[in-house]
Amino acid sequence: MMRGGMMGSATSADMSLYQDLFNRHNEIRRTVVESPGGISTTTESDIPALTAQLQAHVSSMYSHLDQRAEVTCMSNSLPTLFRNAGGYKRQVALTSKGVTVTETSTDPALTAAIRRHAQEVSGFVRDGMPAMMRGMMGG
Repeated sequence: MMRGGMMGSATSADMSLYQDLFNRHNEIRRTVVESPGGISTTTESDIPALTAQLQAHVSSMYSHLDQRAEVTCMSNSLPTLFRNAGGYKRQVALTSKGVTVTETSTDPALTAAIRRHAQEVSGFVRDGMPAMMRGMMGG
């Protein structure tokens, strides 16, 4: 289920982190603002350990993107973002309680995928594991 399998390049440490974030989704808050060509999101928690996990998760995902090491779980939009990782700009800023991410593209199809992914992640924060399961089942 790990490297090269159902989860792509996600490691067991990645999977453990995902699980904990899903389990603690009600302790996380998230805002998404659409901008020309993309989005800006802020995802935070008042719990320092969870703040660190959010920051580690985003850093890990961007490392996977930069290495073109696709993570294939949880999201219908991730395959598009991984296949086109060089076609959009990503900026990450760590905050005292989490992370702010800005992603933009001049390609309308890629902009749509960026926005879809932001909606998926917002669903994960709002609903936890059930949102991930819906995403895996194509719902």
